[in-house]
Amino acid sequence: QVQLAESGGGSVQTGGSLRLSCAASRLTYSTACMAWFRQAPGKEREGVARIYIGDDSTFYADSVAGRFTISRDNVKNTLYLQMNSLKHEDTGMYYCAAGSVCSASDKYFNSWGQGTQVTVSS
Repeated sequence: QVQLAESGGGSVQTGGSLRLSCAASRLTYSTACMAWFRQAPGKEREGVARIYIGDDSTFYADSVAGRFTISRDNVKNTLYLQMNSLKHEDTGMYYCAAGSVCSASDKYFNSWGQGTQVTVSS
């Protein structure tokens, strides 16, 4: 079972930046994609960004494109999410996920971290 542990969340003012990290262990040959999802209070979980392990292709939700950058360090087995120009609507619990299909849908991701809270205040 893939194990994921997020860190780096916190409180920041509008326009600020944060970098989230996700330490991964026990990755398997079937892990094709890693991603960040988020969930705001009272809202459904949504995909933020994902990276295809095969060629490091990246995909972003329209709401974060140009502001967030997903990357990974293959040696450290760590996934990152650099978040710049943060907005109040970026507030939520951010989850790291691993799966076998690089889709925006969370149903293809079977390993999840516990989440890290991001709060953006104006």
